[in-house]
Amino acid sequence: MEIIAQRPKSLTDLQFTYCPGCTHGISHRIIAEAIDELEMRNQMMGVAPVGCSVFAYKFFDCDMAEAAHGRAPAVATGMKRARPDMHVFTYQGDGDLAAIGTAEIIHAANRGEHISVFFVNNAIYGMTGGQMAPTTLPGMKTTTSPYGRDETDIGYPIQACELLNSLRAPYFIERVSLLSPQDILKATKIVKKALQFNKEERGFTFVEFVSTCPTNWGLAPLEAMKWAKENMLPYFPLGNFRDKSIEGGE
Repeated sequence: MEIIAQRPKSLTDLQFTYCPGCTHGISHRIIAEAIDELEMRNQMMGVAPVGCSVFAYKFFDCDMAEAAHGRAPAVATGMKRARPDMHVFTYQGDGDLAAIGTAEIIHAANRGEHISVFFVNNAIYGMTGGQMAPTTLPGMKTTTSPYGRDETDIGYPIQACELLNSLRAPYFIERVSLLSPQDILKATKIVKKALQFNKEERGFTFVEFVSTCPTNWGLAPLEAMKWAKENMLPYFPLGNFRDKSIEGGE
């Protein structure tokens, strides 16, 4: 019998432990498939920081390291510079990358470190109880903003792609969605492109996944997908922000 689909070799055999409807499993598979297709597994190292993202170390079947909250880009920088023959990626959530890790991601990007960063944006702190995150939308209710995020007091949500696009060094920046089959197919191509640039040592590559957190949003999985499409995509528009391979820059 011909095999037309199977579990990526770059994933372990462990069953995902994420909540029903969570899109971490989708992003894991997309990244693992790209690693397999590009034959990078034996030269790949990943960094999983604090938050739901920390479980990535159990699920990716390549060398993985854990990092303190927000420090994944700094750890990845050290790994890549110590082992330039290896390829390195980080897998981070919004509370991690856009809050306590803001300095690390900005300076790693500004230096043009030869790493790939995969950023999961579900607009909330998932693991620790649904607190307001840097990406929480204006008016969005969380456990620490029960009346809704007040941007006049708390500030506006951080748009990571737009922020990093203000820097000169990054090679590739794109925001994708995991909210529909069509979006997932597009995300698959973009992840592979980012890792191809990683393999070719082009520089810093960044892919943001617009995702969901049904548990902390208090919604069923399909309702969460609908809510994200209607509320997150207008604030976090999909698309490419930087591709130096097209621009002609190296």
